Amino acid sequence: MIVKTKKYKLDTGTYIKMGLVNVLKEQWWVVLIAVAIACGYFWIPSWWWISMAILAYVLYLLFWVIQFAGVSQMEQNKVIFEKMAYEIDSRQVLMKLNAKQGMPINWGMIKTAEIKKDAYVLTISKAQFIYLPFTIFYSDNDIKFVETILKRKGYIK
Repeated sequence: MIVKTKKYKLDTGTYIKMGLVNVLKEQWWVVLIAVAIACGYFWIPSWWWISMAILAYVLYLLFWVIQFAGVSQMEQNKVIFEKMAYEIDSRQVLMKLNAKQGMPINWGMIKTAEIKKDAYVLTISKAQFIYLPFTIFYSDNDIKFVETILKRKGYIK
């Protein structure tokens, strides 16, 4: 069985937010570096250690926000933010711009999958993911079938 979806356009704000959350999940250890810098306060008591640790972490976050915002503005990445329909089956996820143009994503390319309260998120890399809100599916059976595929592939339990 193939699940076909309605056309959906990924919002740039959603992309930036989801990408930032994904990077923070993968690189959680960066907080430990900021804490280590702040611990310099115990070596030489000065509020500069703490303020510089906070500044360093804020600059790190700002770097990633700028990266994701830049990706959404680049001409070669405009395809990601166009209206696409999806065809999902047990072999692949097919992203279709129209009846003749599409790109298959094999399940082996997907690193992780999550079920959010309103969408499926299939992560390919730090900056690449497929965001499938439940509103693009035609029926509840389609949503359940995609969940079954994700369970069979071992992405969710």
